[in-house]
Amino acid sequence: MNNANHSSRRSRPAKDPLSKESIIKEAYLLVINEGMKGLTMRKVAKALDTGASSLYVYVKNSEELYSYVLDYSLSDITFPNEPESKKTWQDNLITVLLSYHDMLYQHPGVAELAMTTVPLGKNSIVLMDYLLKQLSFSGLKPLTITWGMDALMTYVVSSGFEHSSWKKDDYKSFHSMRDSLLSVDASQFPTIFAYKNDLFSGDTAKNERLIWGIKVILNGLFASEKQEK
Repeated sequence: MNNANHSSRRSRPAKDPLSKESIIKEAYLLVINEGMKGLTMRKVAKALDTGASSLYVYVKNSEELYSYVLDYSLSDITFPNEPESKKTWQDNLITVLLSYHDMLYQHPGVAELAMTTVPLGKNSIVLMDYLLKQLSFSGLKPLTITWGMDALMTYVVSSGFEHSSWKKDDYKSFHSMRDSLLSVDASQFPTIFAYKNDLFSGDTAKNERLIWGIKVILNGLFASEKQEK
């Protein structure tokens, strides 16, 4: 007997066809909303209303999916409009690195992914090409440029992960660390006591410490070549 309240298969909306792009997008949303714990093949499949085995037609394994998701997240990075930009290559470089850092800070799950995963896709290539292009204006040697880019990316990713982890627990771990160091006994830890105020100095809103670190790396690249002469 037909039930008037029961919808037939024909009347149900058709599912969007499964694709590599839809899998990556859904996996990205899970990372944003649930963090790394949400990025499993089973959860991605459930969100797409399909079986986990069907995902392997489009991605080899979870590690490959992680790489695609990380690359997908890089599309949020803001690049200066070069024809209109009158800033130096250093300024353009810092702008992009700050944008990357901010994206990681806003999304702790992506920051965690960036610490353990190599991105795979067009966005990571675009980012790498831009950083290398800006560094090429420095006049540094190719080896210094490529190794320098790697050092800059490592610094930004690790800093982004650290700051996003503090945000994730509402800065409770950061405040515990700060309170512990600010209250050290001067006679037992005289060096920490002497430097304790500077340990937590810097304007966070202006990314003062992050920019300082980027400039230290850049200055180090130039200094390394001078030492070779």
